Amino acid sequence: MPISLGELATRFGCELIGDPDNVVDSVAALQNATSRSLTFLSSAAFVTQLPATRAAAVILRSHDAADCPVAAFICDDPYAMYARMAAVVCPEDAVEAGVHASAVISPSAEIATSAQLAANVVIGERSSIGENVFVGPGTVVGDDCVIGDDCRFVANVTIVRNVTIGTRCIFHSGAVIGADGFGNAMTPDGWVKVPQLGGVRIGSDVEIGSNTTVDRGAIGDTVIEDGVRIDNLCMIAHNVRIGEHTAMAAMTGIAGSAIIGKRCMFAGKAGTVGHIKVCDDVVVAAKTFLSKDVNEPGTYVASFPADTARSWAKQLARFRRLGNLIDRVKKLEE
Repeated sequence: MPISLGELATRFGCELIGDPDNVVDSVAALQNATSRSLTFLSSAAFVTQLPATRAAAVILRSHDAADCPVAAFICDDPYAMYARMAAVVCPEDAVEAGVHASAVISPSAEIATSAQLAANVVIGERSSIGENVFVGPGTVVGDDCVIGDDCRFVANVTIVRNVTIGTRCIFHSGAVIGADGFGNAMTPDGWVKVPQLGGVRIGSDVEIGSNTTVDRGAIGDTVIEDGVRIDNLCMIAHNVRIGEHTAMAAMTGIAGSAIIGKRCMFAGKAGTVGHIKVCDDVVVAAKTFLSKDVNEPGTYVASFPADTARSWAKQLARFRRLGNLIDRVKKLEE
């Protein structure tokens, strides 16, 4: 959407250096930007690209302004400011109210007149769809679900049953919310399935990535609080609780009944065992595995970086001899 630099500066409270009447209608990276593009600089790794940019305007910090050859928006956090401005310059497609002829809707379901249901959507018994919701092609909303206003289901999302979702949430293609948790009891005759009778409660402003799964509770609900961000290919097991504004990168796995605090960050392939508690403001590095409660905020790391096969084999051999070495030291100490 075309918008002037002056209007953006006023709307978002930025200092503008440059002509307020110039217009942007697209976004681009520093090196690819054109005379109508908005871009940003937030990392020192890209400072060398700044003098050659041809953008209409760059969002940056004050100490980089002297090297900027075009208009500049001055702020403390360029990346966050870019996110806000880009949403205005490149808005999502507007919801076009209506129900596609191929949609299948239960007679007991309630659909807001402003919602859009695309092709092959299925809405189950006693479920409700709020105002301005977009339900993308192939999406299934099962029985007894509540979808709040302004949510967006991109395509082929499955909301199994007994799921409550707040407002302004985004679910990407292939996400499955409310499937049975992995509950099984071993008997002499083999496994017996434990009925999964709970649901899922998701707050507002939550985004869940493609092919991520959030299981329903066994007894009680799995809970995802407001503002949580979960990337693609993540696994959230039954009866997990994730606190406000926590973020989890791809392939994170949270085992059953774990409680994750607010504002935590899990990097790729991080995970936990079940039934542990992680306090607020914890950062879990990539491939790090939490096996016990975390009671102090901070960054936690427990992974091995890549090494040559020969070097790794030597280190592993030494590790396996560590027990013998400890026994020898104990004998010497005695």
